[in-house]
Amino acid sequence: MILHELISYDVLRLLWWGLLGVLLIGFAVTDGFDLGAAALLPAVGRTDVERRVVINSVGPVWEGNQVWLILGGGAIFAAWPQLYAVSFSGFYLAMFAVLVALILRPVAFKFRSKHEDARWRARWDAVLCMAGIVPALIFGVAMGNVLQGVPFRLAPDMRIYYEGTFFGLLNPFALLAGLVSLAMLLMHGASWLMFKTAGAVAARARRCGMAAAVATTALFAAAGAWLAGIDGYHITSVIDPSGPSNPLFKTAAQQAGAWFANYRVQPLLWAVPALGLALPLLAALGMWLRREWLALLSSGLGIAAIIASVGASMFPFILPSSLDPGHSLTVWDASSSHLTLFIMLVCALIFVPIILAYTSWVYSVLRGKVDPMAIIEGRGHSY
Repeated sequence: MILHELISYDVLRLLWWGLLGVLLIGFAVTDGFDLGAAALLPAVGRTDVERRVVINSVGPVWEGNQVWLILGGGAIFAAWPQLYAVSFSGFYLAMFAVLVALILRPVAFKFRSKHEDARWRARWDAVLCMAGIVPALIFGVAMGNVLQGVPFRLAPDMRIYYEGTFFGLLNPFALLAGLVSLAMLLMHGASWLMFKTAGAVAARARRCGMAAAVATTALFAAAGAWLAGIDGYHITSVIDPSGPSNPLFKTAAQQAGAWFANYRVQPLLWAVPALGLALPLLAALGMWLRREWLALLSSGLGIAAIIASVGASMFPFILPSSLDPGHSLTVWDASSSHLTLFIMLVCALIFVPIILAYTSWVYSVLRGKVDPMAIIEGRGHSY
């Protein structure tokens, strides 16, 4: 027996669908507090030292946190090549804006304190704030467009034709999804700042975080109610979970309320969006009670639940087509080969635990709050 056949093709596809969700959640939870803290910089830091406190709370870890973005992009490229091709070409300008923001962020980290001029530092602080807000918004806008269907079609030779525009992505529901994303990352960034700072910075972060947490629940509830009136997608033909990766071998259709079909089949799934609604409020309670661990843990788990609820709603679709629902990409017909998925799984089982162990060690070494006096005296901090 060939080794990779020990795990069936359909199981490998399902495993990589779940692993992709884990990688996206890992990025949102870890790099999410970096983006949220940067977006809050003007609101929580009134003086140069206070802003340096905020920057030093994320400065030593933001690069490591972006590993999850690289892993997620790599997993999409290798495990779901058609998803990578359609999404990165269709959302090209939006992804370029994210890339510019993510490139400017390290430049701002490195250059901000190179010159003591107040205007110089204020300009780089504005760049850091922008670099936190733009990716948070765009990732949410992209998810809102995915839920509505992306205007692409596939030729018989599998060439991709995308017929959308950049401004077409900025539709009302997608903008609402962008606000959900921004609010939840502001909540998470504020929770992190409460956890890593003290004094005036932590107090301002607490107030901002409570507002952002309540907004997250309200906006997520509004998006869910709106989603109920949006045409979802469902498969109308028999599909073989172990069949060839060709989306053209199936038929599908749009139907109002289709994104809630999985919840009707398995009512226990309602626990996922319910947690997405409840955990941000628990994070707000933790902030109000000044329970830093409760606030940070609840905000992180709330983000995970919100992202997981999208996956639970869409399964088995991973990128629906609004031009021709039959051309939509699903878990069962858009993956790489059986052997490729198996080799990737072996690599993931080896390297992901190493990344987790190293990351845990880094956070352990860097535990404790940022000390403003250490920044003033030029010891123990980089920015």
